[in-house]
Amino acid sequence: MHVHHLNCGCMCPWGGRLWDGASSGLMGRLICHCLLVETNQGLVLIDTGFGTRDVAAPYERLSPLFVHMNRIQLDWRFTALAEVEARGFSARDIRHIVLTHLDFDHAGGLEDFPEATIHVMQNEVDAARSRDGFIARRRYRPEQWDDVRHWHFHSAGGERWFGFEAVRDLPGLPPEILMIPLPGHTAGHAGVAIETPQGWLLNAGDAYFHRYEMNRHPHCTPGLAAYQRLMEVDREERLYNQDRLRELANRRRGVRIFCSHDPIEYEALVQLSAPAREESAAVPASRRHEAGYAAHVS
Repeated sequence: MHVHHLNCGCMCPWGGRLWDGASSGLMGRLICHCLLVETNQGLVLIDTGFGTRDVAAPYERLSPLFVHMNRIQLDWRFTALAEVEARGFSARDIRHIVLTHLDFDHAGGLEDFPEATIHVMQNEVDAARSRDGFIARRRYRPEQWDDVRHWHFHSAGGERWFGFEAVRDLPGLPPEILMIPLPGHTAGHAGVAIETPQGWLLNAGDAYFHRYEMNRHPHCTPGLAAYQRLMEVDREERLYNQDRLRELANRRRGVRIFCSHDPIEYEALVQLSAPAREESAAVPASRRHEAGYAAHVS
C-alpha cells in the first residue's frame, strides 16, 4: 500500500499569518490535503477538494460567500483529477472515494470520478440533504454531487480504534482503511485512518485546522479560530474530539495525525513520503522555526 499526498485546492484569504501562522504577506495560504492510496483492490481517494467543474463554473456550484471570504484560487492544477493524472493514473482508476465530510472544499471533485463508490457517514448525508440553516445552505452544495450514482452510507460500530469509534470493513476496501467518527465541525464529520508499513496515518479532516492545535499547549491563529467557530455545528463535540486527538498525537507512538488545510503539515508529509533519494534533503531553513513542521508523530 502506497499513499500519495495531494493538494486539491488553494485558498488565500486576506490576513496573512493571522490565518496560517507563517505567511509574510497580506494573504494567507490554506490547502485541501487529500490522499491517493494504492491498494490491492485499486485506487482510493480520501476527499477530493475542489473539482474541475468548480473551476469552470464556480458561481454555479459554490457559494459566493465562501468564494470571496476564502479567496478560492480556481486553478485546474489544484484538483484531484489533475493530481491523479499527474501520477500517471486516470479517473477510471479510482475505485472508491472516502469522505471526511461533504463540505464544498472536500466533495467538489466527486463528479470527476463517475465510476467510484463514495463512502460517507449517514449522519453527514442526512445533514447535507436537509441543509438546515444559513451556513448549511452554503457549505453543502448539491450541485457538486447530484450526478453521483454510487454511494455507501456508514454508521459506527464494532471494534474501536485506539479508543475511538470506528467504521471497519468498508465494502470493497482493504481492512487497513477505517473511518473514525469525529463530529462537531459537521454532524457526520469523520477522520480516515490508514495503516501503512510505517504506522498509522490519520486524516483528521476539519476536526482541527492548525498544526499547533495538536501541541500539548494548543494554539490556533485568530483567523482559523474564528472560521472554526463559524462552521461548527456542535462546539462541545468539536472541542471534545480535538482534546482526544491531541491526547492521541502526544501519547501514542506510530500514529501520525494531520488536518485538511495546514500547508506546513502537508509539505512535511510530502517530504517524508518522497523516494529515499529525496528524503535526505535538508528541511528548508524557513520551516525550521516551526515547532510543528514535522507533522505530529507520537
